[in-house]
Amino acid sequence: MPIRLYNDLTRRKEEFVPLEEGKVRFYNCGPTVYGRFHIGNGRNFVVVDTIRRYLMYRGYQVTFVQNFTDIDDKMIARANERGISVAQLAEEMIAAYEEDVKALNILPADYHPRATEVIDAQIAMIQELLDKGYAYVVPGGDVYYRVTRKPDYGKLSHKNLEELLAGASERVDPDDRKEHPFDFALWKGQKPGEPAWDAPWGAGRPGWHIECSAMARQFLGDTIDIHAGGEDLIFPHHENEIAQSEAVTGKPFARYWIHNAFLNVEGEKMSKSKNNFFTVQDILREYDGEVVRLYLLSAHYRTQLDFRRELVEQTKAGLERLRNTASNLAYAAAHASAEKMTPDEAASLAGLSRFRERFVEHMDDDFHTPGAIAVLYDLVREINSQLNAGASREWAEGSLALLKELAGV
Repeated sequence: MPIRLYNDLTRRKEEFVPLEEGKVRFYNCGPTVYGRFHIGNGRNFVVVDTIRRYLMYRGYQVTFVQNFTDIDDKMIARANERGISVAQLAEEMIAAYEEDVKALNILPADYHPRATEVIDAQIAMIQELLDKGYAYVVPGGDVYYRVTRKPDYGKLSHKNLEELLAGASERVDPDDRKEHPFDFALWKGQKPGEPAWDAPWGAGRPGWHIECSAMARQFLGDTIDIHAGGEDLIFPHHENEIAQSEAVTGKPFARYWIHNAFLNVEGEKMSKSKNNFFTVQDILREYDGEVVRLYLLSAHYRTQLDFRRELVEQTKAGLERLRNTASNLAYAAAHASAEKMTPDEAASLAGLSRFRERFVEHMDDDFHTPGAIAVLYDLVREINSQLNAGASREWAEGSLALLKELAGV
């Protein structure tokens, strides 16, 4: 059975067919490294890691890229607050990121580019946009993308410019130098004390959107298979990535767009003013990283998840059941009196394969992790009903291998 995923670009569930058979080019928007990432970011990183693991489980060769945004307004402000350089802040926060994702058992990306490492590629893309009339320079050395030049601008958010303007308010950057309110910065001219790089139109730094376009293109090519991120990135970030990338290459930027829904805390949107803003580091002081990981997968990624401690405690108990069963199977295998399975045990082990089929069925359906996790609990219930002091080494090892195989996703 093929994997079917919900594509935000088409707003329907589609069969996943990569550009190149057996290979997947996968990009996820990484953190802006001005502080520890919060639990909502953690949901995205865990969801994307699980999708990546499942694609690998299904035999795909996945090239996974997740960037670090290591230059932007927030980073400059935070570095100034602390009296350190932006580069020092980036080093410190990337190390903190790596510590937190390790606790969540997230695989390192194949490539973790930093925006400041691909400045030349960004300048080259901006120059192409200028040459093709998709961009313009304004006094002060800023370069803007001309959204009216691209007829299908808004195709990811499924709104045209008029509709976007009607609901814009805080999303519009007021600047009377712009031709259109939604024109966005490709390059920001240097202000006193800011880090800057030389460009043909003047010293400055790249805008946020061009960073991801350049990094995706450099490491994955003109067209990628899957682009992921939180739903808050659909507009304007991902919309703008599409606009500038496709204007440069003349090709589709990404074929499948995956966005996870928000995470609330105790029924409310996370907010520092409500005192319910938690970094992953905060949560890891209370809970084991695998408990947090399992909880973040307990709802389907496209549905809102509420972080409630009583539900996390239930997840903790569920994980203990999985771990205890694995431990009991390992003990049974190490202390078994019989090496080979009896005919009844062979039939029992063969019957457990139905759990693999159910697990794959759930994950093939738009990576439905709640259903897959339920299968794991059903599997340990079945194993525990058959596990006894007389189990053979072969049966215990076979059962443990299946549990680890599925839980490993």
